[in-house]
Amino acid sequence: MASTDIGMIYAGALRNTRALEKQGLEQMERQLSGLERYPDYAAVLRRHVGTTKGQIDRLDKALEAVGESASTLKETVTSVAGSIGAAVHATAQDETLKNLYAGYAYQYDQVAAYRSLAVIAERAGKSDHASAFRASADEEMKRRRGDRGPHRAGDQDLS
Repeated sequence: MASTDIGMIYAGALRNTRALEKQGLEQMERQLSGLERYPDYAAVLRRHVGTTKGQIDRLDKALEAVGESASTLKETVTSVAGSIGAAVHATAQDETLKNLYAGYAYQYDQVAAYRSLAVIAERAGKSDHASAFRASADEEMKRRRGDRGPHRAGDQDLS
C-alpha cells in the first residue's frame, strides 16, 4: 500500500470518527433536556459532553495537520441521525433506560474507533496523533467504568 493510500485512509478515518463524535454530542445534548428527574444521570451526561468536545478538538487538530477538514455532508447526516435517535427514544415510556443502553453501546463504539484510529495514525506516520487517540480510547473506558462502577463478573475489558 502506498503512503498516499494510507494517508487517504487516515483522513477518511478522522472524518468518520469526528462525524461519530458529533452524532453522539447531538444525542447527548438532546437527552439532557429530559433528565430533570435524574440529576445524577444528567451530571454524568454533562461530563461526557465535555469529554466529547475535547475529543472533537483533538480530531480537528489532526485533520488540520493532514490538510483536511470535516465532511459537512457526513456531519449533517449523522447529526440528523442523532436527532432522530433521541426523538424516537423520547416517545417511549422507558426513554431514559433506552438512552442509557444506547449510550453504553456508543461508548464501546468510540473505544473501537479510537483504537483503530491510533493504529491507522501509526501506519500513516502520525505517532503523535496515535497517542492522542489512545488517550481518547482510555477516556471512554474510564467513563464507562466510572459511570457504572467497578467491573462485574462477565464484563469484558476491551484493553
